[in-house]
Amino acid sequence: MTQSKVLYTAKAHTSGGREGASRTNDGRLDVELSNPDTKATGTNPEQLFAVGWSACFLSALQLVAAKKKVVFTAPPSDDVEVDLLLSKEDGFTLRVRHNITLPGVDAGTARALVEEGHLTCPYSKATRGNIEVETIIL
Repeated sequence: MTQSKVLYTAKAHTSGGREGASRTNDGRLDVELSNPDTKATGTNPEQLFAVGWSACFLSALQLVAAKKKVVFTAPPSDDVEVDLLLSKEDGFTLRVRHNITLPGVDAGTARALVEEGHLTCPYSKATRGNIEVETIIL
């Protein structure tokens, strides 16, 4: 196993599962949880995953763009969709679509940035080969 330097450790306490609550140890995130498609207040794990991955992925894209001296005319965005699936073969799984907007960047450059962004982003690395991921450049 390779030696890595720990840059940050997120710590959270969750109780009650999908119908419970989560709070980070520093109190910066404190959320009630609920199942998708219910009238209950709160968010769900798929929404939290979508927010986390899209934020991380956009940061990776911006890092890659800066290294290549690519300048966006406005902040890039990711309208991400996370599907919770149920199949007879696999049980519960996820499927993700990233809808990426890179203002002021031509299609070829955008595709190269997105591909390298997926190689850089820890969420993309963690999910590679585990779930279906589609990236659409708008």
